Amino acid sequence: MRPILLQGHTRSLTQIKYNIEGDLLFSVSKDHVVNVWYSHNGERLGTYNGHNGAIWTVAVNSMSTLALTGSADNSAKLWNVQTGKCLHTWEFKTAVRRIAFSEDDSMALAVTEPRMGFPGTVVILSIDSDLNAQQLEEPIVVIYPEGSKVMVADWGYLNKYIITGHENGTISQYDWKNGDLIQSIHPHTAEITDLQMSEDRTYFITSSKDKSAQIFESNTLSPLKKYVTDAPLNSAAITPVQDFVILGGGQDAMQVTTTGARQGKFECRFWHKILEEEVGRVKGHFGPINTISVHPDGKSFSSGGEDGYVRVHHFDSDYFKFKYPDL
Repeated sequence: MRPILLQGHTRSLTQIKYNIEGDLLFSVSKDHVVNVWYSHNGERLGTYNGHNGAIWTVAVNSMSTLALTGSADNSAKLWNVQTGKCLHTWEFKTAVRRIAFSEDDSMALAVTEPRMGFPGTVVILSIDSDLNAQQLEEPIVVIYPEGSKVMVADWGYLNKYIITGHENGTISQYDWKNGDLIQSIHPHTAEITDLQMSEDRTYFITSSKDKSAQIFESNTLSPLKKYVTDAPLNSAAITPVQDFVILGGGQDAMQVTTTGARQGKFECRFWHKILEEEVGRVKGHFGPINTISVHPDGKSFSSGGEDGYVRVHHFDSDYFKFKYPDL
């Protein structure tokens, strides 16, 4: 499995995302640039320029016509994917940490962080899919989550609710129509660093600095599986086709200089989704892995690291023939 190395960023990656067909890969980093690549060969299609701060998050709609980015320059920008033109900019009081399109692309959520006396919010924006339309400046609703700061969020299936992951390890479910908290659990003991939905959004996986990743049922938030590793995790993804989850992380970037690459634990770890056992690792990054994304057809995956590289891995045929010995 030879990786394709994508060198389009000068600083650490913050998020990578495939579009729904998987032919495009979007990457954002702390260097103010959004890149889009062809996922099958790693050719760079173009860049989206306009942000003046680290870009924390990117999302693309199901038609691959619009992309949304959230940045530390206190703004979210809507882009025309094909031309790279910025169609609209929403200004906020603080940095935008996470963005996600709703299932029907008619809305998007933006998570802003608490700073300088401003509370953290989850803002629901109305999105018009027409490229020539004037976007609404006013949000549909603003949720003020109580307690710990929201780090990650995504939509439940059929836009029924929003699920948020918090700095203290809490996971909450909100009714976005009125901003009410439906239910909340506290499964992690440290910050939740990533939250990714399954294909049908009926369950989701979280990764945390407490060195574990967990799978939860979306409706009831009941914990289904837990994967305990030996390093803080920054990202977790579910693979279609085979029953695996891919976890990535590694020691904090500040302490990396004092350890070798082997002790830093900078590998993508493959765990069996059902049996909760580690089945393999993929090495390559020189620093912590910050973000992992799996191709929608399950034939490849990509990882983005603190080292500024995106590595695209296409699975060998053995991967698809793999049968677990006990099954």
